[in-house]
Amino acid sequence: MSAGWLRACALVLIGLFSVSALAKDKQSTAIVVGGGLAGLTAAYELQNKGWQVTLLEAKPDMGGRSGLAASEWIGNSKAQPVLNSYLDAFKLSTLPAPEFVRVPSYLIDGEYFTAADLATKQPATAEALKRYEKTLDELAASISDPENPAANSTLFALDQINVSNWLDKLQLPTTARQLVNQQIRTRYDEPSRLSLLYFAQQTRVYRGVSDRDLRAARLPGGSPVLAQAFVKQLKTIKTSSPVSAITQDKDGVTVSVGTVSYKADYVVLAVPLRALNKIQLTPSLDTLHLNAIKGTNYGWRDQLMLKFSNPVWDSKARLSGEIYSNTGLGMLWIEPAIKGGANVIINLSGDNARLLQTFGDKQMADQVLIRLHAFYPKARGAFTGYEIRRYSTDPGTGGAYLAFGPGQISKYWRLWERPVQRVVFAGEHTDALYPGTLEGALRSGQRAASQVQGLSAGKSFDPVSAAPVAAAAAVAAKESKGGFFSNLFGGSDKAASKPVEKVAEVPAQPVPAPVAPVAAPVIAPAPVAAPQAKVEPVKTAPVKKAPAKAQPAKKPVAKAEAVKKPAAQAKPAPAKEQAAKKPAAKPATVADAKS
Repeated sequence: MSAGWLRACALVLIGLFSVSALAKDKQSTAIVVGGGLAGLTAAYELQNKGWQVTLLEAKPDMGGRSGLAASEWIGNSKAQPVLNSYLDAFKLSTLPAPEFVRVPSYLIDGEYFTAADLATKQPATAEALKRYEKTLDELAASISDPENPAANSTLFALDQINVSNWLDKLQLPTTARQLVNQQIRTRYDEPSRLSLLYFAQQTRVYRGVSDRDLRAARLPGGSPVLAQAFVKQLKTIKTSSPVSAITQDKDGVTVSVGTVSYKADYVVLAVPLRALNKIQLTPSLDTLHLNAIKGTNYGWRDQLMLKFSNPVWDSKARLSGEIYSNTGLGMLWIEPAIKGGANVIINLSGDNARLLQTFGDKQMADQVLIRLHAFYPKARGAFTGYEIRRYSTDPGTGGAYLAFGPGQISKYWRLWERPVQRVVFAGEHTDALYPGTLEGALRSGQRAASQVQGLSAGKSFDPVSAAPVAAAAAVAAKESKGGFFSNLFGGSDKAASKPVEKVAEVPAQPVPAPVAPVAAPVIAPAPVAAPQAKVEPVKTAPVKKAPAKAQPAKKPVAKAEAVKKPAAQAKPAPAKEQAAKKPAAKPATVADAKS
C-alpha cells in the first residue's frame, strides 16, 4: 500500500514538474499592428529578445509615412543616436553633407538669399528674424524639463495660447513674419492651430544644437531604405491586413483582420491616432483616450517632388538646404536625382495644404511649377514629371504628424506612453521629445518593446496622480482675410492663416503626471539571421471599414505565419545593450513625417 502511494505521489510530482517546464519553455507572443518605423522597431526588438512576433500592416507596402525624398538629410549620432545605431547595425551607407546645405536660405519676392545675403541686402528682415529667434530661445529656456513642460502654472498658461497670438505681439515686419509663418507651418502646423507651450517645448529640446549636427549626412534612398532593412530581419509579416478589432482578456489578446483572428500575449499598436479610431477595442478605451484620438491636432502637409532634367537654378543662384519662400513655394529643398538630373521637394503645409485639397494632383504641380518658373525661366523646359504624397487626405493619417493645439498638452501629455492592460502604444505621436521624426518613431518602438517585456514580467505602468495646476486664459488676436492665392501661398503676415478662434478660459484641472518611459537602450543591435521568404497578404472577407487604396505591393521579403499555428522557430540571440543616450537635437528630416 505504501509503495503504491509513493508511486502515485511520484507521478503527481513528475506531472507538476512537466507542466512547470512547459510553461517556462513556452515562447512569449506579441502582435505588432502597423508597419511604419515605430512598428518595425518594436517587432525587431521583441524578436531579438526571443519573442514570437507577427507584424500586421494594412497597406501592401511597409514603411508607413516615409517621405518622397530620394536622399534624406539626417543628423549625426549626437542629434539622432537611435537612428545612427540602426544605420550602423544594418550597415546602411550615408554620405557626408556638404557645408552649403547646413544653413537655411530664402526665396523672397523672386530673389534668392543665403543667410549672409539676407544680412547685407535686407538687414531689417534679418534683424527681425534674429529678434524672433532670441525671444523664442528665451521662452524655451523657461522650460527646465522638456519631458514635463507644464511643470508650473505659468508654463501651463502657455498651453492656452496659440503661436499666432504670440507672434502678433512681436510685431515683426511683413516679410519676416511670412518667413517665420512658413518655418512653423512646415515643421508643425499653422501657427494659429499650434499650442505655444508645445512650440516652446520642442524648441527647448533642440536648444543650442548646431545646423552641422542636424544635417550631418545624406541617406541615399531615404527612410524607406531603413524600413526595408528592418523588414529583412523579421520572420512573420502580413501586409494588406487592416486590423478591425482587438479584444483583451485575462489570457491574452485576439486581433481580428476581417474573418481571420490572431492570438498573442500582448499587442503593440503602432498606428496614427486617426487609424486607431478605426479599430474596435474590447474593453473600450476610456473617455480621455477617446477624446485624445478625436481631439489631438495633426499637422497638415502635402509633399510634392518636381523632377528636372538638369538643375536650371545653378545658372542664377545655387539653391541649397532648407529654402523658405514668402511667395508661394512653401518650404523646399534641392536634391540630386538618383539617375541624373535634379529634384525639388516642396512641403505645402498648414492652411496651404488645407486649401489645396480643392486641386487635383496635376493642378497642384502646375501651380508650384508656375511660381518656380517665375524665379528660374528655364524650369518649365527642364521639367520632366512629378510625384505627390497627400498626407492631409490619407484616411489613416488625417494629417502628417502630431502638432498639439492649444489646451491639448494639459489634457493629453504623454497619455499614449502608458499601456492599457495588454495593449502598448507606439508611433511618433507617443514620443515626448521627438514627435514627427525618424528618431521619435524609432525611440517609441524601443520603448514599446521594453514595456511589453516589463508587462510580461509583472511590472506595473500605472500613472501617478498629479496635483491640480491653475490654468490661464488667452485672448486671440484678430486676423484679416486675404484673397485665395494670398492665403494659399503666403501673402501678408495676417493673411497667411485663417482667423483665429478665441480660446475660452480653461478651468483648473489636474495635469497627468509624466510617466518615465521604460529604459529603452540606445542600441546597435546585431541583425538576426532569419530565413528569407515572401510577405504574403492575408485574404480576408470584406470589412465595413476598408483601408485606403494603396499602390501595388513591392517585392515581398518575409514569410507570414499565423499566430494561432506557430511554427517551431530558433530563438534569436539577444542584441548587445549599451547605456542609453538622450538625443539632443531636432533632425531636419523625418519618416513620420517632417522633412
